Amino acid sequence: MRVLVLCPHYAPDVAPTGTVMTAIADQLIAQGHELHIVTSLPWYRLHDVEPEWRGRPWRTERHGRSHITRVHPFPTDKSNLRARALGFAGFIGVSSLVALFSRRRPDVVFAMSPPLPIGVAGLVVARLRRAPFVFNIQDVFPDVAVELGLLTDRRVIRAASALERFAYRHADAVTVLSDDLRDNVTAKLGRQRRRPTRVEVIPNFVDTVAIVPASKDNDYRREHGLIGKQVVMYAGNVGLSQSIGLLLEAARVLQDRADVVFVINGGGAARPSLEAASADLPNVRFVDYQPIERLPEVLAAADIHVVPLKTGLAKASVPSKLYSILASARPVLASVDPNTEVARTLEAAGAGISVAPDDPVAFIHALVAMLDDPATAEAQGIAGRRFVESWVSPGAVATAYAELFATL
Repeated sequence: MRVLVLCPHYAPDVAPTGTVMTAIADQLIAQGHELHIVTSLPWYRLHDVEPEWRGRPWRTERHGRSHITRVHPFPTDKSNLRARALGFAGFIGVSSLVALFSRRRPDVVFAMSPPLPIGVAGLVVARLRRAPFVFNIQDVFPDVAVELGLLTDRRVIRAASALERFAYRHADAVTVLSDDLRDNVTAKLGRQRRRPTRVEVIPNFVDTVAIVPASKDNDYRREHGLIGKQVVMYAGNVGLSQSIGLLLEAARVLQDRADVVFVINGGGAARPSLEAASADLPNVRFVDYQPIERLPEVLAAADIHVVPLKTGLAKASVPSKLYSILASARPVLASVDPNTEVARTLEAAGAGISVAPDDPVAFIHALVAMLDDPATAEAQGIAGRRFVESWVSPGAVATAYAELFATL
């Protein structure tokens, strides 16, 4: 089967969605499918094209019968929505042209969102190439932007919502990561005059082979002066969707505890303001994104991992970092909406504690309880690992997609 993939990130880019798509693509190729992946030049870590990839507006790589075309992502300031929209428009326009003139007609077109307009691009390419279209939703937009207060103009919200419904209704299938996201998408489909769109739940995989429990006293801890400390870590995008300020409030309350250090590993639009706000806190460390091959080591270095989503976002987003943390056998403290995927997973696995979002009192109370009872926290980490060992592998997720493509 020939699969044309449109996605904003792909290895060696370190974006979580790029990691997911790369693993799925690798497994599809291993199963004998032929892929043409149209993506961007790596840019997520610096929010600019990586130095070694500069100098050319696009690049093509061949890997047997499959190949990758990387085009310029037109990166802009993430906090400037207008500029960011123009940057995405540039990337989507160029990538659509590349996809349209792909040498061989695909059997299926597969696009990953965000950004939302990539769904329309995938749909246009699929119709012109006479192939079915599958739209994969990692985060539901514009819901996330509205909840964050980034989109407030009612006309823009209506236009984005109309674009979202159009993409869903004209896709042959929409795939989502959880029951929450399925309910969200299904509610927006309403009554369809044409054949109803299929909405399938295909969760992201857990790579329990690459990520295994390991000693916390590792090179990462030694490099950052963390040996002998209880490390509370947030690892991932330091963006506007995450309530990382909760860690700073906890650090301020607990700054007299010399044994506790808070580590924020990653980068993003919110990092400069967080660094400024914590300049007087000696128990807070900021660490840049690490190469993807160091992920197991980074995860192992923490005693407690934090997954903080702002109010309302857990219904529209499922952080893939949760499953990697569970695979590393570390406990999780989540600050998320109740009865959503993250909260339900932690409860089912017995892998940590979930508190209401944006509630510093509840967050600090739960964190202190975990810090003061390391035996229970360790048992929660072990329970989380046991829970995900029975979950789907990258190969199983790729097979689920291949079977869906075949039915279309």
